[in-house]
Amino acid sequence: MTDSAPPPEPPSRRDDAQDTFELPFLQRLSLQLQGIVIAVVLRVTDLLLLLVRPRLLKPYLGLWWQRILRTPYAARRTFEMARALQATGQSFRELMYGETPLVTALAFLKKAGVGRGSRVVDLGAGRGRVLLAARWWGAGAHGVELLADHVARVAPWLGPAGITLTVGDMTREPLADATHIFCNWVAFSPETKARLVAHLRTCTPGTRIITVTRPIQAEGFTGHTSHWMLFTWGFEKVWLQEYRPKALPAAP
Repeated sequence: MTDSAPPPEPPSRRDDAQDTFELPFLQRLSLQLQGIVIAVVLRVTDLLLLLVRPRLLKPYLGLWWQRILRTPYAARRTFEMARALQATGQSFRELMYGETPLVTALAFLKKAGVGRGSRVVDLGAGRGRVLLAARWWGAGAHGVELLADHVARVAPWLGPAGITLTVGDMTREPLADATHIFCNWVAFSPETKARLVAHLRTCTPGTRIITVTRPIQAEGFTGHTSHWMLFTWGFEKVWLQEYRPKALPAAP
């Protein structure tokens, strides 16, 4: 990886979403249809890829089945969700972002050097598609997700594939054994990002960190190489970095 200065922070996704609602009806409809087409193409591609790894096909289909039965990200905010958000200091909006397709996760994990002997930790793992991609490459895979009901529904499907998914706060998840860390980064507030950056400093030097949309702009996080990749909401940059803290001064 080569060091380069990251570009300035763009307007928040919240502002982008608000602007979308102000678009003319036909333009909004066009964007929605575009999103549907992208989603269908990506899901078909994922299914075709999984024919090569049939042991991962059942967990993948299980995740979709659980989504059909009930999605934890519905507009209705439960008492349990409110309590979890209060405990972590996050907002409801921070839970809402698009999905990472399996084909996209396979691509950026490969570019990050994931393989046998690697251990991928997904902070805010959602339905676990990135973890399925990690298993595809033979890596260990662990995710942490805030909503207990969601984990209870999808973890049993992921377990047979060698994936662990647990309930917890991503800013407190142990990271010492991770070789690669993924976090979506799209919808997080500045406050959540600050807490997450502080926690990422507990990982082992040399750990590679993958974020979507923006790099981590803080001392000790080097690399800032990016690649355009396709997500369910369109093309987005995926950033690859390493945690390389400066050496502490020698004791006198």
